[in-house]
Amino acid sequence: MPDTDYEPNQIALLPEGLHDTLAAEAEYEAEIVEKLRQCFASYGYERVVPPLLEFEESLLSGPGKAQSRNMFRVMDPVSQRMMAVRTDMTGQIARIARSRLNNSPRPLRLSYSGDVLRVRGTQLRPEREFKQAGVELIGTDSPEAYVEIILLARDVLSTVGVTNASIDLTMPLLVPAICRGLGLDKDRSKMVRHALNAKDMGALDNLDGEIGEISRKLLSAAGSADKAMKIIGGLSLPAEAQIMCDELKLLVSRLKQVAPELSITIDPGEYTGFEFQTGIGFSLFVRGVRGELGRGGRYPIGGAEDSEPATGFSLYLDSLMRALPEMAEIKYIYCPFGMSLDALRDLRQEGYRTICGLEAVENDLAEARRLNCRHIWQSDKVTEILKG
Repeated sequence: MPDTDYEPNQIALLPEGLHDTLAAEAEYEAEIVEKLRQCFASYGYERVVPPLLEFEESLLSGPGKAQSRNMFRVMDPVSQRMMAVRTDMTGQIARIARSRLNNSPRPLRLSYSGDVLRVRGTQLRPEREFKQAGVELIGTDSPEAYVEIILLARDVLSTVGVTNASIDLTMPLLVPAICRGLGLDKDRSKMVRHALNAKDMGALDNLDGEIGEISRKLLSAAGSADKAMKIIGGLSLPAEAQIMCDELKLLVSRLKQVAPELSITIDPGEYTGFEFQTGIGFSLFVRGVRGELGRGGRYPIGGAEDSEPATGFSLYLDSLMRALPEMAEIKYIYCPFGMSLDALRDLRQEGYRTICGLEAVENDLAEARRLNCRHIWQSDKVTEILKG
């Protein structure tokens, strides 16, 4: 038999990228998730709860393809089919929309929250397990879908106390469209796209001809929306690419009209993390906070012949929690053994967390301090315990 006499430190050790969330932090996170859910609901988004793991092929369809190498897999002993743990919830929402809710009227508004697990973290997000919460607007390609989704992202962040977020817009299919329109071969197109994504000015300086001029100007356009749109507006682009830029121009104009306080930047050459998207994508950032708070954009769901557009965003709770103000202090009060039930009920209704003594002790105040309570019930009233 295997040796199971583990030392306490061995039992407490968790795999890299995984951690326990304790007490106050766990409660704060749950409170934030509930505030997100309520804000989503106020916009008409209905909550759905998909399972943590599914058959592998379900998670690998549509948006799930981008994370295929990051999935934990397990053999289902019942069906003898491979199952996988979700790395992202977007694909599951798409599956629900195209199966159980296929006959529901469009546009369909769905929200979700839950844990995701990945084989590896990234430099900016080393966590392998984290919570995700978001919304999907399914069945319309209206430009106003972008506006609704971005305004909801703004409002939901404001609801939980984040008021200084910026939004970075990108067009992941713009560079491929330009390369096709200019007749570039596959290898040269790939090089141009990677160079713009990596901000590799050295590689772009070596490009000659029209693609060289356009790509260098696209790189210089990265930054504030006003600067970017001025540079992009001065480019002579192939028809397909011009349509994408016109859509971006319309979106920026509408956002300035309905949300002039939004801080908007544009990176026309970025595509990492947006591989499955077909329209405008966006990321949410807060200065000084590691990792983006969330990502969103437009993508197709369904098969090649009967797909429908979806627009949405996901928030990453690990990053979001780092951007929030500190949690308000919880009012724990020590209630000595024998205290009346009516008094306990009144305290709970007033917002106190009652820590009840289970037996009489020699010194109630010392016991309250031992249990880290900042208040104590003494002489039929609440008394604050002074530090020290």
